[in-house]
Amino acid sequence: MDSTVTTGTAEENVWGGGNSPLGASYGKMMMWFFIVSDALTFSGFLAAYGFSRFKFIEIWPIADEVFTHVPFFHGNYPMIYVAFMTFILIMSSVTMVLAVDAGHKMKKNAVIWYMFLTIIGGAIFVGSQAWEWGTFIKGDYGAVETKGGRILQFVNAETGERAAIRDFAKTLPSERVEHENKNGVWFFDEGYMPSYSFNEVMEGFKANPSILIRTEAIVQEGENEGHKTLLNREESLKKIKDGVLVVEGANLIRNEYGSRLFADFFFFITGFHGFHVFSGVVINVIIFFNVILGTYERRGHYEMVEKVGLYWHFVDLVWVFVFTFFYLV
Repeated sequence: MDSTVTTGTAEENVWGGGNSPLGASYGKMMMWFFIVSDALTFSGFLAAYGFSRFKFIEIWPIADEVFTHVPFFHGNYPMIYVAFMTFILIMSSVTMVLAVDAGHKMKKNAVIWYMFLTIIGGAIFVGSQAWEWGTFIKGDYGAVETKGGRILQFVNAETGERAAIRDFAKTLPSERVEHENKNGVWFFDEGYMPSYSFNEVMEGFKANPSILIRTEAIVQEGENEGHKTLLNREESLKKIKDGVLVVEGANLIRNEYGSRLFADFFFFITGFHGFHVFSGVVINVIIFFNVILGTYERRGHYEMVEKVGLYWHFVDLVWVFVFTFFYLV
């Protein structure tokens, strides 16, 4: 009995090799390589942030108490403006998708319109991030830093709300030095110049019995997480003696909101992401004008719009993780 063996041979070679593996152009493949490598970089940053946060969880700032400002409005609006920024960036990703789709259909005017909306969205986000940095650096209430680097914040016992140092600190003539070249800048410490000296805050605190101190919570077995400890008046008077420096706002050295590492990570990660968004806006502007000039219409395709679209979607996706780590968790 004879047996027949049939050998099947694939008629199509899926990979193909050459200059366009999987049918992707060289430029698109390079964009994907960049996205993967940049994703690893951001993953490392966020992993480091996570480790630092849980190591110093008892002194880590509470996002709802840090990001409470809205431009042109006075009051306490936790996370409202950050949510607005996130919405704008996500919507710019939607308009970018529409621009790419219009490019596939060779609809030049639609590509111009959707690219314009994407650029506006990116510009609003970058401007909002710059404003957020400004308010974060300036600060709102002020605090006192102890010898051990802990942050003491002030609370009005009558209202239960944060008390700003400027509302109770006493101006002491002996502490004030004229801004003359021979005297230098008063309260100058490692390049930091608060509005009040520690003695002025101390005297004002003693003279206002309604002002209490709030300090970091002691976290044990999951208790008090996300909260801070409010001391009574007697404990507050004792605790204030540990203070050495007035802190207003945040920078790479001082942070009135809590751990200085929070400010370091905030500036580095959001700044790095903001640079990506700014770069994306610049690239989008260049592509936008090329579309207006008909460059891609003459080429017969809008692949450049698709490539910059990949970059823009990646930047938006990274922000989702940054938003989650910094503001929500």
